[in-house]
Amino acid sequence: MDPGSAVEIGPALGGVAVVGAVFAGLVSFVSPCVLPLVPGYVSVVTGVSSRDLDNVRWQRVIGPSLLFIAAFSAIFIMFGLGATAIGSVLRENQRLLNQIAGVVIGLMGVFFVATLFITKLNAEFRVDALMERAGTGGPVVAGAAFAIAWTPCSGPTLGAILTLAGTSESASTGAILLGAYSAGLAIPFLLTSISFSRMTTMFSVIKRHYRAIMATGGVVLIVMGVLVYTGEIIQLNIEAQQWLDRIGLNFFADV
Repeated sequence: MDPGSAVEIGPALGGVAVVGAVFAGLVSFVSPCVLPLVPGYVSVVTGVSSRDLDNVRWQRVIGPSLLFIAAFSAIFIMFGLGATAIGSVLRENQRLLNQIAGVVIGLMGVFFVATLFITKLNAEFRVDALMERAGTGGPVVAGAAFAIAWTPCSGPTLGAILTLAGTSESASTGAILLGAYSAGLAIPFLLTSISFSRMTTMFSVIKRHYRAIMATGGVVLIVMGVLVYTGEIIQLNIEAQQWLDRIGLNFFADV
């Protein structure tokens, strides 16, 4: 990959941003208003009650789970394409766009940290009636309902990645970043579907460490905001890809 191309495509591309997007998806999954409802989602999507999930073969649940994941991923990727289109309005002044994005991402991180002290910010969005209806429409409808209904809940992390996508210069960039965010949500959901008891046991451990997880997520977003604002994320991405090149593991060379 030509180093110059990394600068040309803007700070939103590259391994650093993609890894950050996956991390943001994982943080969204374990957030206080998503994680407690995951067992219910798995049951709705697979059509198997939570008490029976450990007694069914993984082939029974993986198909509906993948359809659910594909549905919410498609919605999030469309959000990313929209963010890229909106960002193009300010594309003539890339520096200003980066600074705005950096401030917004940093504020999202501050919000995350604030949830540790202001409990009202940890509002749970329970839309049981919607999910019940979505469940009757199959995993695709359930996935779309998840993406739309839980957008306020995943707002800080999703908003940060959408903002980062808005700084990119191509539609594919926004799609890649939101695809990575979706992967961060999808992987633990899929693992929950095929190994229910082990994952729910892990959920109990995660709940005991919510404060540390939320604080870490907030700090990561603040740091990313600073890197985007200053433009240092470009140089960081170049250095990361050069290091991966040296060890022959640069999977992001064509990103």
